Amino acid sequence: MTRPGLTFDDGGQAPDVVIGDVHGALEPLSNALRRQGLLDRMGGWCGGQRTLWLLGDFMDRGPDGSGVVHLVRRLQHQAADDGGAVHALLGNHEVLALGKRRFGALRLETPAGPRAFHDSWQRNGGREQDQRDLSDEDFAWLASLPGMALTGSHLLVHADTTQYLHWGSDITGVNDTLRSRLESDDPLDVWDVWARLTTRHAFRDRPSVARDFLREFGGSRLVHGHSIIADFHGHPAPLTQGPDVYADGLVVDIDGGLYDGGPCIVLHLP
Repeated sequence: MTRPGLTFDDGGQAPDVVIGDVHGALEPLSNALRRQGLLDRMGGWCGGQRTLWLLGDFMDRGPDGSGVVHLVRRLQHQAADDGGAVHALLGNHEVLALGKRRFGALRLETPAGPRAFHDSWQRNGGREQDQRDLSDEDFAWLASLPGMALTGSHLLVHADTTQYLHWGSDITGVNDTLRSRLESDDPLDVWDVWARLTTRHAFRDRPSVARDFLREFGGSRLVHGHSIIADFHGHPAPLTQGPDVYADGLVVDIDGGLYDGGPCIVLHLP
């Protein structure tokens, strides 16, 4: 594992900032943004023309997922006004929250057997406060989030899975398909997105798989959250010291396990 805040040579320009799974940890997220000079004492954007990326899983497990969503949405508007940018990607917990909101306890006949969004939401740390405090407009925003993005030479996704290939052969195609599935009135379409985005570890000890994935979608390095670094390495989350670079340096995991006491990892990209 590398040191906290893995930094690349940015030629003197302020680098993009990337943060992984927040899971309702509003205060640690806010503190991390302040340390990066992106958030002022009043909770407003102060990053000027800089760029922030968040890789999804804003809610569940932690105390204030709705507060995280509201902060990210507010910063998006404020950053745009200043010539900066805040980008958010779709995580599996956003899909789960959408399914819970739209389909609740409806019993679904899935390939894995009878299932219901409510039950999975509850098992995976769903919090009633988030469902109450997020508006229909907030949920529409969640449903519109892209699944993947390319910034410079870095391909950004939420999950370390090859299932994105199921939705398209390029970034635009994947994002269009995800948006269509999440807007579908068929709960099985939404469930399929949730189930596929829960898979993980596709690139561990498989650099050839990572190379093929990057060749398909672009970029020379993949950055993801979703899979807690400590879980793979077999140590408590608080002992995680920074991003985990693996698969011959082709892949970077930045999920520090924030909800389990791990760090809010900040990755700098040129």
